[in-house]
Amino acid sequence: MSTDYQKARESLGRRLRELRVESPLGRLTGTTLAERLGWQQSKISKLENGRQTPTPEDLRAWAEATGREDAFEELHGRLKGFESHIRSWRRQLAAGHRPVQDAWSDLIDGSSTLHVWENFAVEGMLQTADYARHVFQCYEALQNCPRDTEDAVRARMRRQEWLYRPGKRLNVLIWEGALRARIAPPPVLVAQLDRLLGVVGMDTVCLGIVPQDAQLALPPGNAFCILDERLVIVEDWHAELWIDDADSVATYRRVWEAFHASAVYGAEAQQVIARVRRDIERESTRGHGNVPYR
Repeated sequence: MSTDYQKARESLGRRLRELRVESPLGRLTGTTLAERLGWQQSKISKLENGRQTPTPEDLRAWAEATGREDAFEELHGRLKGFESHIRSWRRQLAAGHRPVQDAWSDLIDGSSTLHVWENFAVEGMLQTADYARHVFQCYEALQNCPRDTEDAVRARMRRQEWLYRPGKRLNVLIWEGALRARIAPPPVLVAQLDRLLGVVGMDTVCLGIVPQDAQLALPPGNAFCILDERLVIVEDWHAELWIDDADSVATYRRVWEAFHASAVYGAEAQQVIARVRRDIERESTRGHGNVPYR
């Protein structure tokens, strides 16, 4: 769990304890409050110690039971503030991938410089349409969300126009293992690698590849994107983490710099990409009676 999120949850817990102890109805013990609410006493303890996230209904019930109905809006505001730092994929994808892609486009439009670390797939800003289609289909199956693949693909392709605007800069590092991940058929992977070969040298893109045999200062960890040194978005299986406190943003920038030191660029990056491309073609040829994919 992100540090800023946990600190905010603990702060909310302290505020809940204040309302209980300083209740205009008289000081309430945790046991007494639990009885009034019909809860287990352990829930009172978890909420006050920041070990459980309350629901809006929990906060309203707490405010009413402590005689401080007027405190609900404050409590709810705190909850909305720190919940925004963890964005559940289940909630985000409830209407499909297209709305998520549109939201990302709005976010990117207001940014000038991105620093990206990718360790499981090619960065979305550099994906081909066919590759993006397979990525979306993987997550549709995992999250059981509405199938709006083609709309999502079109939205992602439109976002790539950002790369051709003056004053924009994409600094992206990709783990070699992400290039080798068989998340699409070999012809799609080969075309995606060709796309990356063509990106090397673009004046708005700095593409680094971290070879699998490179010496690493840190384990590969999770993929993340730093937007203008103001916000970090980290991808996990259950959610995106949005991290905006200065210390944490600085930590992720140090992580990016550590991978940057292990990456190769320019002609060396092209050599790694070309090697992966040859391996995929060779393996697909062996697996289909020496008839290569076309």
